[in-house]
Amino acid sequence: MNFVCVRALGAEGLAASTVPASAVMHMAMGNTGARLIALGIAISTLGFLSQSILTAPRVYFAMARDGLFFEAVAQVNKKSHVPALAIVMQSVLTLVIALSGSYEKILNYVVSMDFIFFGLTGATLFVFRRREGRSDSAQRTETGGYRVPGHPYTTGLFVVICWLVVINTIYKYPANTLLGMGILALGLPVFGFWARRKRGLE
Repeated sequence: MNFVCVRALGAEGLAASTVPASAVMHMAMGNTGARLIALGIAISTLGFLSQSILTAPRVYFAMARDGLFFEAVAQVNKKSHVPALAIVMQSVLTLVIALSGSYEKILNYVVSMDFIFFGLTGATLFVFRRREGRSDSAQRTETGGYRVPGHPYTTGLFVVICWLVVINTIYKYPANTLLGMGILALGLPVFGFWARRKRGLE
């Protein structure tokens, strides 16, 4: 996608466009192409939002089940077998974020935070491999190990790229990125409060 956009629009055209995919399709197929790609992007966006609303609440559910959030959030609907309250909370939060700023600002919040944790997730593979006493992924273990082609090189490259994206986002959009990190940092005292409360109840 990136290659096609740069090839079709050029670096300057890509930088000037707020809808590069539509611009490329307009060049290739006119207004019909632009409408088709816009429809495809809208469907893809709705699909992503749908899975986010359905999967992210499992974090609240697990926290509540572990005594690190309100107990009611861990309750599962008897008919649908889903954490309904957690899903409602995520939906409300999604609406608040969607209405709180422009798409670009929201994207900056999300990209920097996502890629920090993408990088951290990749880095955990080095820890797990060390615990297993292995530096590569040539053998699948009986305890649930899994192959990672090219590890440790591919894993290291993935981690570096993720954190380069974060650094670039901080450099280009410092205010939005730091706001997102500030929101993330607010979670630390909240977690500390619930952890102390849990220890007090045990």
